[in-house]
Formats: sequence, C-alpha cells, structure tokens
Amino acid sequence: MKKLIIIINLLSLLSPAYAQTQEYCTKPQEQVLCQEQILREEHLFAEKNAPCNKVIITNLRNILCKGDVLALAFECKFWSDKSKAGDRVNFLVPENIYTQEGTLIIPACSKVVATVIKIEKQRFPNKNARVHLKFDCLILPDGSTIAMYAKPFTKDGTLKEGPWMTAGKLTASTLGLGIAGAGAGVGFSFIPNPAKIGTGLAIGIPIGCTVGLITGLVTPGLKYHAKQGEIIKIILCDNLAVKKITNCE
Repeated sequence: MKKLIIIINLLSLLSPAYAQTQEYCTKPQEQVLCQEQILREEHLFAEKNAPCNKVIITNLRNILCKGDVLALAFECKFWSDKSKAGDRVNFLVPENIYTQEGTLIIPACSKVVATVIKIEKQRFPNKNARVHLKFDCLILPDGSTIAMYAKPFTKDGTLKEGPWMTAGKLTASTLGLGIAGAGAGVGFSFIPNPAKIGTGLAIGIPIGCTVGLITGLVTPGLKYHAKQGEIIKIILCDNLAVKKITNCE
C-alpha cells in the first residue's frame, strides 16, 4: 500500500512537466523547432562583392542567409515611365540555384514577386530615373509561396541605367553636335574661300563638341528600361528558408 501511494505521488509531481512538454511540441511552429537539426553549412557560388554566400542545410529546410546574392530575370519588359508605386513586377529564376557542394536550393522557373515602392523620375541635370523595389515572395514551381525580404544589389539599393548608358548618351550628344559643328564650319569656310575648309573644321568641331557635351550634361537623365529576360542581382535582407527539394524534383 505504501509503495502504491509513493508511485501516485511521483506521478502527480511529473505530470505537469510532461503535459507542458506535450503542449510545447504540439504547436506547429514549435514542433518544427524541436525536430529540426542543422546538418551542415554549404556555400553558394560567390557573386562579386557579395557580403555572404552561406546556406544552412537542416533536415527540414535549406536556409539562405542574410547577405546572399541571387540572380533574377525580368519576366516582362519594364519601363520606369509607365510604372508607379504599388505595381507588381515579376521575376524568374533563370536557372537552377545549387550550392558549390551540389545541393539544389531553388529550381529554375521559380518566380519572385516584387512591389514598386517608389519611382524617382529622371531630373536635371542629367540625373537618371531610379526604381525602388521591395521583393516580397518566392513562388516555387509547385505553387508554394515563401515570404522573403530582399532589395536590388546596387550601391543605393535601386535600379537605374548604368554609367555606360549615361556615357553613351553624352557621347551621342557630343558627337551629334560635333558633326553639326563640323558641317557648319565647312559651310562657312566655302563662302569666302573654299581653301579654308581645314580652318572651318578646326573651328566648328570643337565648338560643336563643347556645345554637345554641355547639352548632354544639362538635359534630363535617362529613364529606366529593362528588356524581358534582363538579369539583375538582388541581396537578401533576411534569411530565406526554402523547403528541401530533391534533384529529381
């Protein structure tokens, strides 16, 4: 009888703790925590200047780390002058994303959905348009959606025409007016003496080029245009956990 009483007392002491453990592990978000185990750390193929290239592999998920950089392609053409804040922009993952160790992290043809949060129009003098995007979610080929937080991987976190396009605009303006100046110089040199063509060119070309350069600098900058399939880079601002995908899938 005494043994039975002792056993009952012990069970009464242990039952609250047992009940709490059961309650903790039956909550979905906590059940994952008590079952998930980190298996290893792997690495993305490093992008130039990327602050991170780590992927945490667990038994349940593959976790891309904050600071990882991914390449995306515009699903459709994009024009900054035809878009506004609140518009959705779709991107495609152009090819399978593997780690260096060979684990498939994100399959090709997955989609990433972004929202335009602000567009800065081109301004004087020669300031290019800037597009501010917030990347909201990753949609896998099976339709499952994963929330994400990312932005363009650029110096100021926006999309804009690069320095080569800006230089091209200035060059076109300079050469265009330079040619016009050369033509004017030749034309004027013919009036008094056709032999003075060289003098007309010497005067007209520098003047035309100078005016062209000044014109290019003081006109509005370029709008942002992207072709379908054009590649951009984004940087993760927080970890991105993706369900495990086998190479067969």
